[in-house]
Amino acid sequence: MAVLSRKAATGTRRHRRVAALVRWPVGLAAVSWRYMWRTVPLHRSEVDGDASDEAPALPRRHRDDRVQEAADGHGDLLHRRYTVRIAGSDLDARGLMADLVRDINEWFPTGVAVFRRTRGEAGTMRDGDEFLIRLPGPWDGPVRVVDVDDTGFRFATLRGHLEAGQIEFRARDDDDGLVMGIESWARPGDVVSRVLYDKLLAAKEIQLNLWTEVLLRITSHAGGRPVGGVTVRTRRVAAA
Repeated sequence: MAVLSRKAATGTRRHRRVAALVRWPVGLAAVSWRYMWRTVPLHRSEVDGDASDEAPALPRRHRDDRVQEAADGHGDLLHRRYTVRIAGSDLDARGLMADLVRDINEWFPTGVAVFRRTRGEAGTMRDGDEFLIRLPGPWDGPVRVVDVDDTGFRFATLRGHLEAGQIEFRARDDDDGLVMGIESWARPGDVVSRVLYDKLLAAKEIQLNLWTEVLLRITSHAGGRPVGGVTVRTRRVAAA
């Protein structure tokens, strides 16, 4: 049974937050089930960060009152890098990314994450495109494409999202094949999210397992295999 449908999340920010919290146990169960049966090694670490871990500066054209930057969030900033090396694929970085942007929903775990385009042309990824994302836990909300090229794209959260910051998906060519990475710079968007993320830690684990699953699905989509597992590096910048 699917956890989520492709119907857009609607209602006020408060309603979306309540809905996310209601779905959170279901989402946790779905992602945890995948984690329990995963055999690919996961290498993770967390260290203190510094000023170099701040999110990339937004282009001027995207600095408007709808964008929710990391500085607008609550609590510590988490700068996270998720990486997988892909061997045996016939695709290069450009070819892989061209496939991925055609339909984001194809490489997200079925029934756990849903992207609904609200601005832009289907099958493409262009600067200024917008999506409404539904995820298990406190991450529902809108995002905008603020940077894109042939090998990657970056989202910024918009007002009403339950996180504040940016996330980038990028492929690159390597001597041994492909490297696919997800890099995020974010704070919880409100006090409730901060409790689930920093105090109870469950939301943080859902997110880690979700992006790990996404990388493995991309690896499969590329027709390759993961080499050395998935690496997750977290740098935490304490709130001032």
